Amino acid sequence: MISIATTCTATIATFFLGLCAAREMYRVRGSLRAWIDGVLTLPLVLPPTVVGFFLLLIFGRRSFTGHLLEQIGVTIVFSWPATVIAATVVAFPLMYRTSLGALEQVNPTLLQAARTLGASEWVVFRRVQLPLAGPGVLAGTVLAFARAMGEFGATLMLAGNIPGRTQTMPIAIFSAAESGDMRSALLWVGLIVVLSLAIIRLLHYEKRLRPTHTVELQGTVSEQLAVVPAPQTDGNGSATHSLDVNAERRLENFVLNISLRTSRGAIGLLGPSGAGKSMTLRMIAGLTAPDRGRIVLNDRVLFDSNSKQNLPAAQRRIGVVFQDYALFPHLTVAENVGFGLRQLPVEERRVRVNQHLTSMQIADLADRYPREISGGQRQRVAIARCMATDPDALLLDEPFAALDPHLRRQTEEQLRRALAGFKGPVVFVTHDMEEAFRFCTNLLVLDRGMVIASGRKHQLFEDPGTVAAAQLTGCKNIVKAVRIGSHRIFVTDWECELETSQEVDAAMTHIGFRSHQVRFMDGSGDNVFPCWLASINEAPHEMTLYLRLHAPASLGDTAHLQADVPKDLWRVLSSKPQPWNIQLLPERVLVLRAH
Repeated sequence: MISIATTCTATIATFFLGLCAAREMYRVRGSLRAWIDGVLTLPLVLPPTVVGFFLLLIFGRRSFTGHLLEQIGVTIVFSWPATVIAATVVAFPLMYRTSLGALEQVNPTLLQAARTLGASEWVVFRRVQLPLAGPGVLAGTVLAFARAMGEFGATLMLAGNIPGRTQTMPIAIFSAAESGDMRSALLWVGLIVVLSLAIIRLLHYEKRLRPTHTVELQGTVSEQLAVVPAPQTDGNGSATHSLDVNAERRLENFVLNISLRTSRGAIGLLGPSGAGKSMTLRMIAGLTAPDRGRIVLNDRVLFDSNSKQNLPAAQRRIGVVFQDYALFPHLTVAENVGFGLRQLPVEERRVRVNQHLTSMQIADLADRYPREISGGQRQRVAIARCMATDPDALLLDEPFAALDPHLRRQTEEQLRRALAGFKGPVVFVTHDMEEAFRFCTNLLVLDRGMVIASGRKHQLFEDPGTVAAAQLTGCKNIVKAVRIGSHRIFVTDWECELETSQEVDAAMTHIGFRSHQVRFMDGSGDNVFPCWLASINEAPHEMTLYLRLHAPASLGDTAHLQADVPKDLWRVLSSKPQPWNIQLLPERVLVLRAH
């Protein structure tokens, strides 16, 4: 009974101490982390007798702690509490290390999603991180129990061997064997083996556990969600809707320097992978702090490096739709959508969840888990969860990147309907020009952390300004050119002169021409040239023609330019002899700068 009482008490103490230590260590970064981790893990690698010796130095009668305890009539050494302390100390590292590993395995994007939904750090830990790390925490508890039950050396040093008082099973085995009573020793050994096998069985059972349901956790509003100020209003009492971002952050290969201002409607962030688009969203959402700058939403200062103000993500009222959905796998669809609504009464929360499930046409999925639905359905759940919190601004990080074309079109339409009544600013990150064109009014083009072009989408499409901006907005024909007049250029690679409607300045280095604007015609006119087909590529609804100007392509020659034409036009062209005539309309020629 002494062993069972000691082991159970030590396991309970180890559970709370190890889990708390793991949670705090999870948030520690820097060189100090290794030293703290080493101290906490030390009892695992030291011989138990050494651990017991250190405990004697701390709790012995001649120690400072022991002397203080004696003043109040408490003696630790050679008492039952000493067995608990010894077992707790040697079992603690197993609980701590296993729990820390389990916490670190939880997808950090899920924690970030919870913060953007208004959850405090305690709620994030209790409702997301701990349930997902639950199997690992249970494994640590089982291992700690086993280690506490088998503790011998440290217990003998601190608690001694007093039958009926401090004699645990391992010490009883040692005493029986030492006195020659092998039958008693064998009985004790058999009991420990049975208990150990039960523990191993429990550990294997734990590995098969999967979270299936989350119990409703009660708590006060202040515990569940941080208090967020109401949106500011203008002089007429209506809410103002604007997002103003001027921020800078040093990244691994470049400095991200972003400046944007938008009000109601969507602004698209275009750029190649690694240009700083997602980091921009993280800074706006409060998931990553800029090095310097200022971010203001609806006249609320979210970040200001000068005044050292940095509002936590939970208090920013900004909804984020993550690229990988970031749905909580241990919650049902309905529970995911209602995650950010804990401050509402139960009935009101239920009504709002049902409203958003219905609007996204996923009401029949309410009781399913994310693993049980398709990618397109998961994305709709993510959008519904974000919109349910009634955010002041919405950030979309390539929301359709993981979907196939059919699901993408369906989900786009769902999102378009959801955004129709949204009055706040929307920042839409994508590398797809067509996607940005369908959703956004204004565009901002990023390249290696710098804004290289911005403006209304039609204006940016017609005059991107730089080579990089033209490429990122889908221009496929870009070549070097030389100015030979205010409206005339010479293209060396094409061996031809072109008229432009746009005035050509001295900074011009290239020209661009969009592949779908190449015209096939009979007769003559400005910028009309004969061409021959070099190669062809077929798509479902159009043909891509690679053309050579002035003469047919010889072996080793590359095409001059690309033209995308509908299949109906291709059927007409293919029946005509070559050369064909193409026209590059002067008003469609893009005058570009290298930088």
